[in-house]
Amino acid sequence: MANPRPPACPVHDVTIVIPVRDRVAQLGQLLARLRAAPETSQLPLLVVDDGSVNGAAMATVARTYGARLLVHPDNRGPAAARNTGMRRADTAYIAFCDSDVLPEAGWLGPLLAQFADPAVALAAPRVLTASGASPGWLDRYERVRSPLDMEGREAPIIPLSPLAYVPGAAMVVRKAAMGAGFAPELRFGEDVDLCLRLHRAGWQLRFVPAAQVTHRPRSQLGSWLAQRARYGTSAADLALRHPGLVPPLHAAPWSVAACVLLLRARPLPAALAGLLFVGAAARLTRLMPDADRPVRAATLLTLGAIRGTGEQLGRCATRHYWPPAILAALLSKRARWLLLAGAVLDGLLDHERCGRPQGPLAHLLLRRLDDIAYGTGLWAGAVRRRTVAPLLPRLAASAARSGRGPVAGKRQPSEPPGGTCG
Repeated sequence: MANPRPPACPVHDVTIVIPVRDRVAQLGQLLARLRAAPETSQLPLLVVDDGSVNGAAMATVARTYGARLLVHPDNRGPAAARNTGMRRADTAYIAFCDSDVLPEAGWLGPLLAQFADPAVALAAPRVLTASGASPGWLDRYERVRSPLDMEGREAPIIPLSPLAYVPGAAMVVRKAAMGAGFAPELRFGEDVDLCLRLHRAGWQLRFVPAAQVTHRPRSQLGSWLAQRARYGTSAADLALRHPGLVPPLHAAPWSVAACVLLLRARPLPAALAGLLFVGAAARLTRLMPDADRPVRAATLLTLGAIRGTGEQLGRCATRHYWPPAILAALLSKRARWLLLAGAVLDGLLDHERCGRPQGPLAHLLLRRLDDIAYGTGLWAGAVRRRTVAPLLPRLAASAARSGRGPVAGKRQPSEPPGGTCG
C-alpha cells in the first residue's frame, strides 16, 4: 500500500517532450534510442529548441527521427521549454526527458502504470550517472553523489521527507494535473517547485527506481563547480515560494541543544545534554506503551535523533553556512579545530557510505568542493533576493522526526538539482 506496484499496462496516450539547447549530438543519440525501443518507437516526440545557436542542425536531427520541432527564438529556460511542449501535446500523459539522458529498456511502462491510480500526478524513474570510458576522480564521485540520483529505494515524494522532490531530467506527468506547468521564471529548482506545488494541491507523486535512465555528467571541474553553484542559487527562490519546506536544517530543538552542549566537551554542558536526552527518551517512551520494549526502543530512537542532528549540523557548517563557519574559524582556535574535524569526518563517513568509490582523499576533496560551490550559490541567491529564508532552520516539535532528517542520506530537500536542458 505504501509503494504500489500496479501491473504493467500498454504504453500509449503519452507524448515525449524534450527541451534542448545546443546539444545536437546528444539529441540525436536520445532520439535514436527512443525510436529503436519498441515501447517508444511510435510515440509522438516533441523537441523544443530553446534558443539554440545552430537551429538548422537541430531541425535536421528532429526531422531525421520524425520528431516535431518547436522553436523558441531566444533562450527562456528549461521550465518554459517544457511548458511549450506540454501545451502542444494532445495526450493525457507527458514524459519529460532532457537531452542529456538516455532511457534504459522498459523505462516508460512502469511509470505509466502508476497512473492507474487517479490520485497520481507524477511518476519519476531513477536517474543513474553514465560511466565514462576512462572514469577519473570526478566521474567516480558523480556516480555515487549525483544530485539527480535519488538512489534505489521506491517511495512517495513528500516534502521534508528523505525524498522531497525528483529531478526534471526525466519524469512522467498527468497533463490534467499540471495546470500552468513549471514556473518559467525559475531557471533552476523548477522541478522542486513543481513537486511541492503538486503535493500541496493534494496529488500523489511516486518515485519508481525500477524504471531507469542514465545521465551524462559534466566532466570538467570548472563547469561542474559552476553547475553546483547554480543549483544553490535556486534555494532562495524556493524558500520564498515554499516557506519552511526547504530548510538547511530540520531537527528537534532539544536535539540541537544537546549537540551544541556536547560540542563544548566539558562536564557541565555534557550533563545538561544528558538530561535533555533522558527527558526526550522518557517522553518518547510514553508515546509507545504497546511496544515490546518501549524503553529500549525510545532510547535507540533518541540516540538516532542526536546522531542525525549532529550530522546535519556538521553538514550545514561545511555547506550552507560555510562562510560564517570560516569566519568563526579565523577568530577562534576551538572553532577552527571543530570545523576541520567536522569537514574531515563528514567526508570520510560519506566515502564509507558511498561504498568507497575511490581513494578517501579524492572523495573528501570533491565533497568539500561540492559543498563550497553549492553554499556559494546559496548565499549569492540569498543576497540577490535580499532574504535569509534559505538559511533559516526548521525546528520540529517531534523528538523522533529529527532522527529521520534527510542529511543522513545523499542530499537534503534544500538541494535542488535544477534544470539541465541548457
